[in-house]
Amino acid sequence: MKTKTVVFLLVNLLAAIAFTGIGMAQAQSSAVAAPARISTVYTGDVINGKRVVSSLNTSDLAPGKKHLLYFQGVQMSTGQYWYVSVIVAKGAKPGKRFTLTSGVHGDEMSSVHTVQTVMNQLNPAEMSGTVMAVLDIARPAMESMQRRWPSSGRGFELTDMNREWPGNENGFSAVSRQAGLVFNRLLKPNTDLAIDFHTGTTGLDAAAFHIGDMRLPDVKTMMMLYPVPAIWDNPVYPGVLHNAYIDAGIPCFTPEVGVARRLDLDMIPIFVEGTMNVFKHYGMVPGAIGRTAVDANVYIGKNAIPVLTTHGGFIELLVKLNTKVTPGQKVAIQRNAFGEVVAEYSSPVNGLIGGLRSDATSEPGNVLLFILADVAPVPGAAPYSE
Repeated sequence: MKTKTVVFLLVNLLAAIAFTGIGMAQAQSSAVAAPARISTVYTGDVINGKRVVSSLNTSDLAPGKKHLLYFQGVQMSTGQYWYVSVIVAKGAKPGKRFTLTSGVHGDEMSSVHTVQTVMNQLNPAEMSGTVMAVLDIARPAMESMQRRWPSSGRGFELTDMNREWPGNENGFSAVSRQAGLVFNRLLKPNTDLAIDFHTGTTGLDAAAFHIGDMRLPDVKTMMMLYPVPAIWDNPVYPGVLHNAYIDAGIPCFTPEVGVARRLDLDMIPIFVEGTMNVFKHYGMVPGAIGRTAVDANVYIGKNAIPVLTTHGGFIELLVKLNTKVTPGQKVAIQRNAFGEVVAEYSSPVNGLIGGLRSDATSEPGNVLLFILADVAPVPGAAPYSE
């Protein structure tokens, strides 16, 4: 290769690197790559009597105690920070490191209450290992109790944080940076196994079930230790938190704790019992394992098949959650404002009703219901993506 050509290529390469570096520096000059081993860094701030960290290594914390902290996340448009609530139950003896997360979607209240209840039942003086709870990851979404993270970068935008993991500390959106900071500096360095709690989305009543890949031994073991009636045996979509964990070599799955926006106090105890079963199985807390998926006669489906509305109008549901349906069984009818029937909907598969639209009306194209089914997806049907 001629000298002039080499020089030309080097100049262009350096220019490209400089351009990228300048762009990143302008976007967030203080951002740096997370180190391989995170150290605990206290910012010096104290909020409501709780110290603030910008990174955490739970091995730095005193054993036999609970520690309440705030994690400093991404900046707001005013230059202040979003803070994430963290509880660490540090056992008196060494053992597994578990992380429980909730609040990745801002309308999912039962997931937060489940984690709070589990943490209240732990006695670090009797524990082996560490349980870290991260309760309100998508803080701005939770403040308005909406599913997606609101931002104002290009007008008002809503971003599903559970399609952003593992995030990017130097990313081009606040939600991507929040995911990157939380994952790199809090979650991944302190976790051997994880459980990411969710609920159904606003506008959809949901049954109690799990989502996870049962080909992974620890994931299968954990899910089967819950007395839940259904499991969706599926790795789900790219960008969700539990897949970011798995890509990092950390077994994880997602419990779905009922409906959005309110506390399902009948369903939450099922997930608390299951989580305590998991800790008992891994030798972290004493006691006998309680009810499991076998006791609940669990149904395991390979797919979630959605039935979408084809018209606008008023919905009358003919089935309930957790009921079994057969192909061709009528599941709903839809009427216009005159009361005339404009559409009838039937099940395309054998399966179990996992979710039902809770709003009485619907535009065309909304999810009317989804069915957990042990069959291949229906040809031409849209995948269930919520």
